[in-house]
Amino acid sequence: MNRLSLATLPAARAGVAGPRVVPSSIGVVHLGLGAFHRAHQAVLTEDAAAAADDDRWGILGVTQRSARVVDQLAPQDGLYGVLTKGAEATSLRVIGALRGVAFPGTSSPAVLARLAAPTTHVVTLTVTEKGYRRTADGGPDLSDPDLAADLLALRDELGGTTPSAPARSPIGLLVRGLALRQRNDAGPVTVVCCDNLSDNGRVLSELVGRVVEVGGSASLRTWVEQNVRFPSTMVDRIVPATTAAHRAEAAELLGLEDAGLVVGEPFTQWVIEDDFAGPRPAWHLAGATMTHDVAPYERAKLRVLNASHSTLAYLGALRGYATIAEAVSDPDLAAVSRALVDDDVLPTLTPPDGTDLGAYRDEVLHRFANPATGHTTVQVAMDGSVKLPQRLLGTVRDRIAAGAVPDAAATAIAAWAAYVHATTHGALLVDGREVRLDDPMAARLAEAADGTLDGVAGRLLSLREIFGDDLSQDDAFRTAVTQAFRELVTPVHA
Repeated sequence: MNRLSLATLPAARAGVAGPRVVPSSIGVVHLGLGAFHRAHQAVLTEDAAAAADDDRWGILGVTQRSARVVDQLAPQDGLYGVLTKGAEATSLRVIGALRGVAFPGTSSPAVLARLAAPTTHVVTLTVTEKGYRRTADGGPDLSDPDLAADLLALRDELGGTTPSAPARSPIGLLVRGLALRQRNDAGPVTVVCCDNLSDNGRVLSELVGRVVEVGGSASLRTWVEQNVRFPSTMVDRIVPATTAAHRAEAAELLGLEDAGLVVGEPFTQWVIEDDFAGPRPAWHLAGATMTHDVAPYERAKLRVLNASHSTLAYLGALRGYATIAEAVSDPDLAAVSRALVDDDVLPTLTPPDGTDLGAYRDEVLHRFANPATGHTTVQVAMDGSVKLPQRLLGTVRDRIAAGAVPDAAATAIAAWAAYVHATTHGALLVDGREVRLDDPMAARLAEAADGTLDGVAGRLLSLREIFGDDLSQDDAFRTAVTQAFRELVTPVHA
């Protein structure tokens, strides 16, 4: 079977949509070219370009950890399919928004040049929570060897050296690009964080400012303050891992092989703070919500959807369920998720304009039950030490401040603790396969989970880099988590 490309696209089978437009130039650089970006921002950017009849918004997609995605997409001229799978219908669409792909390990000078090009007006990021290399207080982790290497390269480049050293961290790459942009007098730019971080625009702005303060110059700091905007966003679409079965299904629909295929559910949402330093794609014409206050949308999504997602992942994996759809179909686990939202989350939220949070909760659980997406419990459960503060601990703190003991949220934390123990000191089997902990703090978590089973929850709660001093020392919360942990693990070890 021929491979998808601009040359073979005319041979695609009838009934496959797209591309709606193949942009003639690049106006967006995206850092973190994973499946989520390809199924979300790239799709809406293409729709915006088509709706506005404005083809200057092609995307340069930059991978982070390896050249694998470049190897998938470069031979296809950046084209790839999005297989949208609902509970009852499936569709395939080819996307042409990517006009270039690059891996900094082999092409950092070209990526930096594109970041510094006057035709680049927007930089977007999906590098995951852990990709920002932050410490517990939100500052840059200067002990991270990749960020440290980028800071050394930044100092050399500020001294006039032509960029040549490979960029090794997303933030290092971004700041080096901004420094070159200042040097080239390329004009203002907007940096749009699309990761699940609370108040993500401010978080990224402060992180960049700290990196510039450590490794940059007073001139660069002033330039960034005057020329760069960091709007906050909220993004939502379930994008499961692409399987061999998905690829076979897409090949049958398309009539061509697609090594860059991604899969998504029918639902898509993007809320963007309307604070840009210059031109932007007409995302509002593609269904994005432009607003002056993203916070209510972002908080509702993090605390309702993401928190429920993580809770179902841990509880589901502990019961051996392979997918989120299987987990939410378990009446006991669905009841825990509903109690989490109703008892602990909703009292902490202010609804966004026109939003019924009860209906939103029901819609979230309905989406999770879609078996076609195949979102796995193990995939959602990874990186819990980074995700919990964003998804669950804000709710915990707000309920404690209101004088309540967040029992349902404590059950969710206990499920994480049981998952950590089972994947480091047990033999957790999911879909017949043994699962090991995948987390940037895996060694610390394994150490805390060692020892007597009855003390696991308490030792994990004592990790202040996750729970802070306040939750680590809150007796009522610790008691609630410890009791829930016992109830979760006792049947397994009885």
